Amino acid sequence: MRAQVTLQRLAEMKARREPIVMVTAYDYPTARVAEQAEVDMVLVGDSGAQVVLGHDSTVAVTVDEMLVLAGAVRRGVQSAFVVADLPFGSTEVSDEQAVTTAIRFVKEAGADAVKLEGGGGARLSRIRAIAEAGIPVVAHVGLTPQTAVALGGLRAQGRTAESAARIVRESLAVQDAGASVLVIEAVPADVAAVVLPALEIPVIGIGAGPADGQVLVIHDLLGITEGKTAAFVKRYGAIGPDMVAGVAAYAREVRGGVFPGPEHGYSATDVAIEAARAELDARSRD
Repeated sequence: MRAQVTLQRLAEMKARREPIVMVTAYDYPTARVAEQAEVDMVLVGDSGAQVVLGHDSTVAVTVDEMLVLAGAVRRGVQSAFVVADLPFGSTEVSDEQAVTTAIRFVKEAGADAVKLEGGGGARLSRIRAIAEAGIPVVAHVGLTPQTAVALGGLRAQGRTAESAARIVRESLAVQDAGASVLVIEAVPADVAAVVLPALEIPVIGIGAGPADGQVLVIHDLLGITEGKTAAFVKRYGAIGPDMVAGVAAYAREVRGGVFPGPEHGYSATDVAIEAARAELDARSRD
């Protein structure tokens, strides 16, 4: 069995310039795939609201729903470092609320760390409070889906002078606040490259060019996600169409009387069959 991936291991990987592999998963089967593929980190993202729960945005998912998803992933992972997103509404009220929520993910779901979007004043206070409570924090700047409306929608960040400066400012601020890892999403590679040398913590990119590591949603990279995906997604499989084809073939065989065949059943002794008939006869006489 592979050795447990820890924060120290991630820091060592950064120091050695050994790329960190991270995927987003939401359930036991995909967690098992990630574990067997020997990824380094698994993120239980609030994007599960859309990918597995069918909501229109990440905002809809609740703490209890995220705990179920995170617990399932934890049970499927032995060595990878598991990070759980703190959903919208579970940290906004106060530092105390944020710490309480983070504790639940560690105690009830077994997460190794929690992820918190944003790098503004209140978010920095939350990061600091959670880190001081002894829970590792993965920060997230750039495109932050929970507050995408305020950013003008789900679009790349750092493409204007003001936005690029904000990316640098927030990246350094979350590190200073105590974040152990940083995710930078949907930011031009040239902008991300400006701040990367100044960051001592591992940086995971998603649509942000080369970094210490990369993250993609497992459903996206395997081709399970329907419709158009983000520009930064690369598909390494076409499992979605194969799944549809498989279920369609099953449906055809059921409707055509082909499945199940004799080979898909169980044998019974003559005594068992006779007992079943006798029971039916007795019932019909009552």
